[in-house]
Amino acid sequence: MRVVRGALAFVLFGVVLSGPVQAQTSVLDRVKDGGELRVCMTGDYQPFSYLRSDGQFEGTDVDLAQSLAAALKVKPRFVKTSWPKLMDDFIGGACDIAMGGISISLERQMRAAFSAMTMADGKAPIARCSDVAKYASLAAIDRPEVRAVVNPGGTNERFAKANFKQAQIRVYPDNVTIFDEIVAGRADIMVTDASETMLQHKLHPTLCTVPVDQPLQYSEKAFLLPRDDVPFKAFVDQWLHLAKATGEFDATMDRWLK
Repeated sequence: MRVVRGALAFVLFGVVLSGPVQAQTSVLDRVKDGGELRVCMTGDYQPFSYLRSDGQFEGTDVDLAQSLAAALKVKPRFVKTSWPKLMDDFIGGACDIAMGGISISLERQMRAAFSAMTMADGKAPIARCSDVAKYASLAAIDRPEVRAVVNPGGTNERFAKANFKQAQIRVYPDNVTIFDEIVAGRADIMVTDASETMLQHKLHPTLCTVPVDQPLQYSEKAFLLPRDDVPFKAFVDQWLHLAKATGEFDATMDRWLK
């Protein structure tokens, strides 16, 4: 009887140990078995991701996604999402990884994981070059006559609503043409990531990054990953480390920013 009980206990112990391990499949294995890496992107945030009129994505993170897929020996498939829907689409299984200038936030961290940091960034104002002297501090921006424009659903909107108590805030739905509102004089300023203000000055020479007296906010960017998937995160982080060490990452950024 004692032998039977011992054998039964061993079997039950084996079930407890093997059950969860067998049930959990890493995205790393699924991607390699399926032959494709599904990448969520908003397609409206240059230089990281932009959806062209011909339906093709381009940008720094598009190039990096292609590099990651090549390292996995699979093909990339880009999935269009939006900032308001990003987390729900990702958690709902629309893609394996989300890329395209995503800022790390504690709110997102509660629902998903992040890769190692891709770059440090921070919020900076952009305005017409002739007006930059007016907005040298947050207090100078937060005045009743100032018209701030912001895209919906991301860290830019949250920053504006948390910090602008007097300035007029208008949520503009199209993140691609939003800077035209400032150029045309229908808005005065937008606070966005400093990396984006650099690119927008290149695209719209009449717009300039405002040199504020102190940084408005520190932030970091990374790729969005499934929570608790250790093997996939380890692979992505190692690929990113090698891309930075070999100069591939900097070359990709320079190709779009310089």
